[in-house]
Amino acid sequence: MDEILLSMTDICKSFPGVKALDHARFTLNAGSVHALMGENGAGKSTLMKCLFGIYAKDSGEILFRGSPVEFKNSKEALEQGVAMVHQELNQALKRTVSDNLWLGRYPTRLGVVDEGKMQRDTKELFASLGLSVNPKAVMEDLPVSRRQMVEIAKAVSYGAKVIVFDEPTSSLTGEEAEQLFRIIETLKNQGCGIIYISHKMEEILRICDTVTVMRDGKTVATHPAKELTMERIIRLMVGRDLTRRFPPKTNRPGETVLSVRGLTGLYSRLTDVSFDLRQGEILGIAGLDGSGRTEVLEALFGLSARKEGDFILKGKKIFNRTPRQAIANGFVLVTEERRATGIFGIRDILENTVISNLPSYRRFFLLNDRKMRQDTDRMIRTLRVKTPGRSTAIRTLSGGNQQKVIFGRWLLTDPEILLLDEPTRGIDVGAKYEIYQLIADLAAKGRSVIVVSGEMPELLGICDRILVMSAGRVAGEVDGKTATQEQIMTLAAKFV
Repeated sequence: MDEILLSMTDICKSFPGVKALDHARFTLNAGSVHALMGENGAGKSTLMKCLFGIYAKDSGEILFRGSPVEFKNSKEALEQGVAMVHQELNQALKRTVSDNLWLGRYPTRLGVVDEGKMQRDTKELFASLGLSVNPKAVMEDLPVSRRQMVEIAKAVSYGAKVIVFDEPTSSLTGEEAEQLFRIIETLKNQGCGIIYISHKMEEILRICDTVTVMRDGKTVATHPAKELTMERIIRLMVGRDLTRRFPPKTNRPGETVLSVRGLTGLYSRLTDVSFDLRQGEILGIAGLDGSGRTEVLEALFGLSARKEGDFILKGKKIFNRTPRQAIANGFVLVTEERRATGIFGIRDILENTVISNLPSYRRFFLLNDRKMRQDTDRMIRTLRVKTPGRSTAIRTLSGGNQQKVIFGRWLLTDPEILLLDEPTRGIDVGAKYEIYQLIADLAAKGRSVIVVSGEMPELLGICDRILVMSAGRVAGEVDGKTATQEQIMTLAAKFV
């Protein structure tokens, strides 16, 4: 009989106006990979935060290695052998990689931090995991994917018996994801129990032994992964059949609205990037990590300086040297990292919704509170944001609902061109469809959209054309209707 490492029974947790967990159950065996799935807001992350000591459960029992536990904080959980790799990274960005790994447990010698030992231990850890990261690199200088791998290494360094991975591949390249799967296989063979939270069903069916599905705070099913199909998982998650992954395309691209000519970055690797964007078009940008996908959007929005290049909007040259200028010209940007650069976590939904449109609410020296409340409520209804109300802190919402609030914020500015960087990152299949539908509706109304995504099926499913970047240059362009993943990957490797 398999050894039960962890058992969570009848776990309940409520927040003001929301019952997040309703007698949820979960059991993890040693030497297994157990997927935890469900739509955003289903209770997956809340259940794991109750385990990890971030939240105190209202009721229920947690047994770890046969003994009742109730960790008071994450430090206590780590010390007892439970680690968690969070989807939203919370790192000391001004410190080095090794500082982040050993923070709070620095090796010392005669009361002083032993830098030599710390560097050696870091190198040994990375070597054992097959990672090539400079221990002395400053965290903020690393791409998100590398920072994610450092966080995974940190969890492993505690020698934990239970490791929770929350959307671990959401910002990893294909090669890095394969590396993660090898690490997970090694940990599994060492007797660790792995809890794997992901919306990527192909990964789940490939690497997991067991799948538990949650819906509305309840555990609805637990099955061996080999008995499940993608369609059955979706049905369990959403409580209904989801016949389409992508909405039908009803937009009709018109004349060119934006021309980018010879875009070359001052501090990025962008070199002579040129393309056109038509009215009512959804233009995808594909490429490997570091190819310059995100940098194109940042340059268009005035977040990064350009050395050369022209932007021509409806026949008129514009500059977009700052985000303020870009917004005035009808551009908006949904960033890749919601938590770091998308939301104001400690503020409520109302403030997060109206923040970019404040001039329109100004009445003499005051803001029109009534109009702000009306617009926020309208966005909540229109985008079907699951929330007790506009006064709820945005950080308490699921990732998908946070993303909807960000979309609502920008829709209030009545934009002409939407720049979307990984708009469905870390979002469940049901919420993804709603975001896709929103993008399609905007394009059908004549808005022009540029979507950067590392998920090729997503680009092929929603885009009219796809621009492929390679090493900071445009490697080619493909038709969204006829292109294949193989064509895109061939172009993505063109200049590498």
